[in-house]
Amino acid sequence: MNHTKDTWKIGNHEFTSRFILGSGKYSLDLIKAAVEQAKAQIITLALRRVNEGGAANILDYIPQGVSLLPNTSGARDAQEAVRIARLSREVCGSDLVKIEIMRDTRYLLPDNQETIKATEILAKEGFTVMPYMYPDLNAARDMVQAGAACIMPLGAPIGSNKGLCTKEFIQILIDEIDLPIIVDAGIGRPSQACEAMEMGAAAVMANTAIATAGDVPLMADAFRKAIEAGREAYLSGLGRVMEKGASPSSPLTGYLQD
Repeated sequence: MNHTKDTWKIGNHEFTSRFILGSGKYSLDLIKAAVEQAKAQIITLALRRVNEGGAANILDYIPQGVSLLPNTSGARDAQEAVRIARLSREVCGSDLVKIEIMRDTRYLLPDNQETIKATEILAKEGFTVMPYMYPDLNAARDMVQAGAACIMPLGAPIGSNKGLCTKEFIQILIDEIDLPIIVDAGIGRPSQACEAMEMGAAAVMANTAIATAGDVPLMADAFRKAIEAGREAYLSGLGRVMEKGASPSSPLTGYLQD
């Protein structure tokens, strides 16, 4: 398979890598290694991490040619998210923005309704809006109407590494929404990222699973390979699943005779 031809788009941005890397939990000296091993073309970052106390700038650790995806982490409503997005465009010079709005402080579940409001405002201002959401078909449709460039449903609570807890609902979005579906949050293992890609997801985002691994660059490489394998499996057309019985892998003829 020629990977260079298997491209995908978010707004006017075109990519070959389907691995989006979060940067929230890394030490700065590991970010560059993780990005390089993941071969990621998009990396997310919170505005508050762009300059940590004036001492270390995360932008200095991200390789050239990687698209920055600022997020609105910390926003509690649409108004705060819009303000953070506008600031991030000034700082990072990117029209890409990931909307994260969370009022719930225990489970950190995204507020879909406030996310829809922020998406509509920012899309009208020329942002390429990537909304993070709880996988709900009606909310996803409203985000599409509001001008979203993709839909980013969570697989499990953020940072939990529990995997595809919302698998059935994500599959509904993949089947019904005519935009890239990027599985975001909760993916804990390369095998889970592979499964998401086999389902037909356009991309997978991972952060905690890699940042908390014993060997960060090696885990980033494992995720890259798993995502590529899952994509190839999806494109190849997965084999059938039998509900009952079995089917021989070789014809039941030509038995050895006594």
